[in-house]
Amino acid sequence: MVSYKAIVRSVIKNADIILEVVDARFPDETRNNEVEQSVFRAKKPLIIVLNKCDLVSKKNIEEAKKRFSKIAPTVFISSKDKSGTTMLRYKILELANVEKGSNVMVGSVGYPNTGKSSVINAVVGSKKASTSSISGHTRGVQHINAGSRIKFIDTPGVIPFGDNDEYIQGMLAVKDSTHLGDPIGVALKIIEKMCAENKSALESFYNFTIEGDGESKDSYDILKLIGLKSNFLKQKGEVDEMRTAVRIINDWQNGKLLL
Repeated sequence: MVSYKAIVRSVIKNADIILEVVDARFPDETRNNEVEQSVFRAKKPLIIVLNKCDLVSKKNIEEAKKRFSKIAPTVFISSKDKSGTTMLRYKILELANVEKGSNVMVGSVGYPNTGKSSVINAVVGSKKASTSSISGHTRGVQHINAGSRIKFIDTPGVIPFGDNDEYIQGMLAVKDSTHLGDPIGVALKIIEKMCAENKSALESFYNFTIEGDGESKDSYDILKLIGLKSNFLKQKGEVDEMRTAVRIINDWQNGKLLL
């Protein structure tokens, strides 16, 4: 099996410009400094694409763009409604170091499920890049004509997660609730993130109120409140924590819980 580092090197070598696709909900967790440095060493232009911006509040996405723009030109898009794709096309043609009138080869890299193929399809305007909610769906390198001189090099999810990154894999939907070793732990992480960044959205979605500022409230207590509100109870009236955790994970992964 070809290592992800070899695939990244090949993409950087063959592309005129690189897109690093990150999940707008987890911009810091889903960018990769090692890959970015490899692009800079190759003296190739880099654009950071904040994908899934439809799942994040405008305030959060603007803050992330401001921080990331200090590293490289940053564009936020929603591959779901295709917002931001015109700006991305403009940036690609503006920054690519190619002869006037020549085609621009665009390489896409990123963690699994950040939406690399979906970003390409949004820019192309049709489903030319194969997509799936299953991690690792893209099996090989695909070359895709996007028109207006732009050609994409679509790659598999070339940046692997470490063995101990199950929580981020659950939050990124790399693993669904049936494949997680600790669904309750993943659900608690989701609750913590929601409380820190958009407590009111969590309260509104599950129709309950968190006393205090949310961040000081124990996430386990909040999970039990959600289970109680959802009527997920065992025979003795205790909250079914696992069933509650699975619901929270599914709501998050299906894009119902919005930051």
